[in-house]
Amino acid sequence: MHEELFTLALNLQEPWNVKKSLAESYLKRWYFWATHSKLKPVIDIAKTLKAHWNGIVNFFKSPISNGILEALNGLIQSTKTAARGFRSLKYFIAMIYLRLGRLEFNLPT
Repeated sequence: MHEELFTLALNLQEPWNVKKSLAESYLKRWYFWATHSKLKPVIDIAKTLKAHWNGIVNFFKSPISNGILEALNGLIQSTKTAARGFRSLKYFIAMIYLRLGRLEFNLPT
């Protein structure tokens, strides 16, 4: 039992090591193997994988992440929190540009 669990876990890492074009067929084989393993934790992982199937397969087709957008959103939220409210949307947008716009002010020194 432990050996099969270990083997299944190791084999789930393989899609990231094979050609991108083969990843989906590899995941399908792994899913079939996992769901027929009779190991409840592995079956649960396989069901989670199936629930997120489109997103996982899309990553292999185009490995784009939304991490940058999430980071920008976090910075915007911290700007909002630091200001404790703005009088208008115009001021809020101006603060976002000031904090995130990487603006260079060539002021005389």
